[in-house]
Amino acid sequence: MLIFRGGINHAYNATDSEAAAKNMQAWMTWMQSLGKDGTLVSTDPLQPSGKQVNGTNKVVTDGAYVEANDMIGGYLIVNAKDIDDAVEISKVAQSSTKMEK
Repeated sequence: MLIFRGGINHAYNATDSEAAAKNMQAWMTWMQSLGKDGTLVSTDPLQPSGKQVNGTNKVVTDGAYVEANDMIGGYLIVNAKDIDDAVEISKVAQSSTKMEK
């Protein structure tokens, strides 16, 4: 499983600017190539919101709020031979999508 961080590049921000839209298109192109060669198993963006249940009284609050760069934006499940193969797959994502921070 590859987990992607960075709220700036989150799928829900893809229409915020031309640069964000281009970034999302690069991600989509990369993921389609993984699908064609049988590497991609599943993928989903995560909702940019959440709830926390805390303590013995089970108090529910909005959150968890994190810095945009720490926000988990989504995940991919991939077919990889081992952890090293998964690392190489993620390196291709970083170079082919030129992810912005």
